[in-house]
Amino acid sequence: LQKLIHLLQATDDPLIQEQALITLSNSAAFSVNQDIIRNLDGLSVIGGMLSNCVPKVKEKALNALNNLSMNIKNQEEIQVFLTQVCKTVESAPLNSDVQLAGLRLLTNMSVTSDYHQKMINSIPCFLHLLSEGTERTQIQVLKVLVNLSANPAMTTHLLRAQV
Repeated sequence: LQKLIHLLQATDDPLIQEQALITLSNSAAFSVNQDIIRNLDGLSVIGGMLSNCVPKVKEKALNALNNLSMNIKNQEEIQVFLTQVCKTVESAPLNSDVQLAGLRLLTNMSVTSDYHQKMINSIPCFLHLLSEGTERTQIQVLKVLVNLSANPAMTTHLLRAQV
């Protein structure tokens, strides 16, 4: 895992970055690896890939963070990327793999109300995706909205959102 994280930092080759992210994502399926990746500063390295201009690299980074977000301690570190993830969802092509990967991460990060405040500005986008997206996109957006709606502090923001 340490070598993969180092490789991710050391290369500018999008194909190598993509493969390293896929491997880290698959490794994150095991809880012990989630801790190891966090302790090796892997979350910030993977989060840094969100600014990559290659859509496949960005998608794989979102997928890796999604798998890593199943751990509460990891969520505490991943939350610093939530604003960027929301912007990525908003700017990605409609129904794209990048958009869906971002929505999946937001779904996991919104299971508890800890990070709902970071998603408030994206509520109009979520509602737009609900009306314009494909069924896959709509289902993923609904998961985020259901999680947000479970928090009474979000009621006003959800009902006042301009679409």
